[in-house]
Amino acid sequence: TTKSSTTSSSLSTKLGKMVFVKIQKDKPYFKRFQVKYRRRRAGKTDYYQRKKLVIQAKNKYAQPKYRLVVRPTSTRIICQIVYATIAGDKVLAAADSTELKRFGLKAGFKNYPAAYCTGLLVGRRALKNVGLFEKYTGVGDDEEDEVTGEIMTTEFGKRTFFVDELDDDRYPLRVNMDFGLARTSLGAKIFGALKGASDAGLDIPHNHKKFPGYDIDEKEYDASVHKDQIFGEPIAEYMRFLEQEDEESGTKRMEEQFASYLKAGVGADDLEEMYLAVHKAIRADPSPVHEKSKKERNQDATHDKTYKRPARKTKEQRDADVQAKRDKIAAMEESSDEEEDIEEEDDE
Repeated sequence: TTKSSTTSSSLSTKLGKMVFVKIQKDKPYFKRFQVKYRRRRAGKTDYYQRKKLVIQAKNKYAQPKYRLVVRPTSTRIICQIVYATIAGDKVLAAADSTELKRFGLKAGFKNYPAAYCTGLLVGRRALKNVGLFEKYTGVGDDEEDEVTGEIMTTEFGKRTFFVDELDDDRYPLRVNMDFGLARTSLGAKIFGALKGASDAGLDIPHNHKKFPGYDIDEKEYDASVHKDQIFGEPIAEYMRFLEQEDEESGTKRMEEQFASYLKAGVGADDLEEMYLAVHKAIRADPSPVHEKSKKERNQDATHDKTYKRPARKTKEQRDADVQAKRDKIAAMEESSDEEEDIEEEDDE
């Protein structure tokens, strides 16, 4: 029987008859197939998360949900206060950790203290844009009210506001945290930006379970550990460790890993003072360098910044360039021949 079956199958293939194949996805399936959103296909947006952050109740007119968007990169930390419209997302305020150079930060633009400073900067800018700059100063506005790492909450009626105190006239600006696709591990830099924006005076719902200093096993939060993280104490300890190791073993790991700090003249004992000065400068004036955005400045520019490709040369111009090169080469050959003749006469 096996021989007859094999011979029949071989005969069927020779005669051009196809073997039976089960159709998994037929034509109606592909006709009804719906392509996912472009940013979902690119793996850039979690639309399940975005829907919860964006959709507002229908009885709240022109009251968008604001989001604190934090995106750390390999060289900097970007923070934005964004709200969604039908036409697209609008940015209320934005800050970049590279801007901290103006406020006194000399080195380290992608670590936890830099994330805190960037969150503080974007928070103060947002409050200035909505007219709450003086009403909600946040935590660490003066020497008596220093940054402690604690979470500030205020109860009013059935609501909880994540600010130290409420103003009599206006509520604080409620902002929800937007992590994007970042991994929300304990002590991540995105939570440093969240803490900075919260200390700036924004009302951001959060708890301490992802902050540095929280013990998962003991279910306890040590705010002093978080404060040390904000002022770069782990960085200072590591710098001291490398200095000691270099002295004992003769290596140069300190110069290799903290070259930008050493070039700027920042040592392990200077970090806390530097970050305090940055916080103070941000609170004094968080305004950006330019009042208008880059798009508005380009529209108002009187000169044209666009690159214009040069016009193609005509046949006569190309021939003239070739002839000029030929004349130059001929002149060089003549001069070299004359020099050789002079040298032969001198030898004679």
